[in-house]
Amino acid sequence: MKVLVPVKRVVDFNVKVRVKPDGSGVDIANVKMAMNPFCEIAVEEALRLREAGKASEVVVVSAGEAGAAETIRTALAMGADRGILIKAEGRLEPLAVAKLLRAIAQREQPGLAILGKQAIDDDANQTGQMLAALLDWPIATFASKLAIEGNTATVTREVDGGHETLKLPLPAVVTADLRLNEPRYASLPNIMKAKRKPIEEVTAAELGVDIAPRLTVLKVSEPPPRRAGVRVASVTELVERLRNEAGVL
Repeated sequence: MKVLVPVKRVVDFNVKVRVKPDGSGVDIANVKMAMNPFCEIAVEEALRLREAGKASEVVVVSAGEAGAAETIRTALAMGADRGILIKAEGRLEPLAVAKLLRAIAQREQPGLAILGKQAIDDDANQTGQMLAALLDWPIATFASKLAIEGNTATVTREVDGGHETLKLPLPAVVTADLRLNEPRYASLPNIMKAKRKPIEEVTAAELGVDIAPRLTVLKVSEPPPRRAGVRVASVTELVERLRNEAGVL
């Protein structure tokens, strides 16, 4: 079984992002970029499936500008077999990414697609669900445990009331939660090997996908500063403040 793992290049989670002076977006000039943490978890899970003999090949795909190749190299250094870079300039919306991934999935015919549940830059949590809908595949989101037996995937996911276990026929889409695993570090030999692993490059036009944005960003701004907390003398005062100042009661 082939496993397809889409990965996204984002601002490193340790970096404090800055908004552009004109409010048009986040300034990423001279900023450290990295693989989206949820995508790292997805890559790790695919590698574990291959090591357990449940998967035969792990293919990593990323869409974006030329720098996204670095993100693919990171996944190859972790142990993925090959990569596909969909070259596309400008801002890519989740629907456009899902359409690009559908085109790749139709060509590669994987038995399973594992994605991070969301990206830490836009927190959209949409691409996995859109991909499943476009492919007409079953989907399990926010997976904290994944098991493959034959042509069935068993997924445990966290819900408000506890845990929910789903069984899905393959091929299927699974989105990874933080509790699914802890990603490995790439060793120096694997980093060197990753430089020789193939990365295929295609364009959105070659895949026949229109990636023109459908949404317009009006303004990006910093969140307002949080007000300092205050100490109240009694429960009665607390309830009064919550009702009159916070508006939550």
